[in-house]
Amino acid sequence: MPLLCFKRVSKSYSGTPALVDVSLEVAPGEFVALAGRSGCGKSTLLNLAGAMDFPTSGEVILDGVVTSSLGEAALTHLRREKVGFVFQSFQLLPSLSVVENVELPLLLARRARARETALGRLRQVEMEDYAARMTYQLSGGQMQRVAIARALVHSPALLLADEPTGNLDSTTGNVILQLLRGIADRHQTTVLMATHSVEAAALADTVVRLLDGRVQEVLAPAKRL
Repeated sequence: MPLLCFKRVSKSYSGTPALVDVSLEVAPGEFVALAGRSGCGKSTLLNLAGAMDFPTSGEVILDGVVTSSLGEAALTHLRREKVGFVFQSFQLLPSLSVVENVELPLLLARRARARETALGRLRQVEMEDYAARMTYQLSGGQMQRVAIARALVHSPALLLADEPTGNLDSTTGNVILQLLRGIADRHQTTVLMATHSVEAAALADTVVRLLDGRVQEVLAPAKRL
């Protein structure tokens, strides 16, 4: 059973189509890259996958649940328990330390052992030694590692990454991509990443190419070799 399923999904904003008749299945533990030019619908697809937005028509099914059928409380629970987000701009809070940024989702959810769990996630991305630092003291690559730790702190089934290397140099970006690859491989976390980079897409199990809001082609590993 797929973790994420799009069934003939279309999305329009003020009558302008952003996605058109998209059907897609993503398996548990699969690393999928959404590729295409700016404006092709990648970010819209990510927002729909994470139940941050809803289709104009069709269904988005996340872990067996049709997202548009849920009330606000159930949606909040779904996003908090099942989905992690990684953004191009990091979106860390400058007034908090590294570990405070990572543990914040757990504190908001009133989870026990928040600090211990946050430190474990920082260890996973090799940032535990920076736990007490403020985020403005970090490099771009270090901030993205912290952002990934925060996205993983509640052990989501689905990790959504929107151009995660867009603000990084190529060497640092490759480190982040290898980290995401390892998360999918070692922890069976499903990764859905939007990118315009051919090099980034090459690390994924499956590449979904979008053009003008439509799925142009889906390239599985055997087809890409």
